[in-house]
Amino acid sequence: MAARAYWQGQIRLALVSIPVEIYSATRSGASVSFRQIHEPTGKPIHYEKAVTGVGPVDAEDIMKGYEFEKGSYVLLDSEEIEAVKLESKKTLELTQFVDADEIDVLYYEKPYFVVPADDLAEEAFIVLREALRRTKKVGLGQLAMRGREYVVSLKPCGRGMVLETLRYADEVHKAQGYFRDIPDDEPDADLLDLAETLIGKKAGKFDPKVFHDRYVDALKGLIERKKKAKGGGRIIEDDGSAAERRGSNVVDLMAALKKSLEKPGEGAAKKPETKKAPAKKAATKATPARKPAARKRA
Repeated sequence: MAARAYWQGQIRLALVSIPVEIYSATRSGASVSFRQIHEPTGKPIHYEKAVTGVGPVDAEDIMKGYEFEKGSYVLLDSEEIEAVKLESKKTLELTQFVDADEIDVLYYEKPYFVVPADDLAEEAFIVLREALRRTKKVGLGQLAMRGREYVVSLKPCGRGMVLETLRYADEVHKAQGYFRDIPDDEPDADLLDLAETLIGKKAGKFDPKVFHDRYVDALKGLIERKKKAKGGGRIIEDDGSAAERRGSNVVDLMAALKKSLEKPGEGAAKKPETKKAPAKKAATKATPARKPAARKRA
């Protein structure tokens, strides 16, 4: 468990209050961090906070300002902002319960683990967790953290619970604006069957360990090669294969789906079947079509 809770307060359900702590459930992935470097000297570039006509300033002289009209600001210090009274700073009141599938995936933002703050809170915590589990509902409320108030959802997760921050309605684009030009057509039944078969073939349990950031791996490889080259010369790798994949069009979707379903070693067995297909279409010329084939066998 993290050494420091991201938020401490209480969950309130009617007259019941449960002291809890929440911890971030995620962390930043492995990434390659770059700094801006002054090439002639090889030294890193620094940034200074400065005022036009004054120059660099001390951090203690900096305040937060809200521009209410061009060039005019209301100044606030950190203590004034912290003193803003909002009950959700310390209390998450569950005001609504909904089915989990009623919340569009676009609204979910970031997950946090929720645990009871002490031994005395455990009983009420467990009761709420199991009530949510049995009813298959998600609790909703609002919570103030780090300078803003969030809509949050609360649901069971193993022995604990997970709180997820949600986006407000005005923060989510309407999908219709992007999807309206996509035809509302029924797909070909045979194509759909093939696609479903392909999905079934690749179906399995979710294992996040299977995936890793290949871009980060490629950047690290590039950095190692540059180190061995002692920084000399540019290393540009472009074999054009990505461009070819982007430029090629799938003309025969049926053939592409069938090929996708082929297992290693099955391709050769299926090729004769594709050669016989044209002969079946030319039914009126069936006899002439067989004679060349007989000569080839002879």
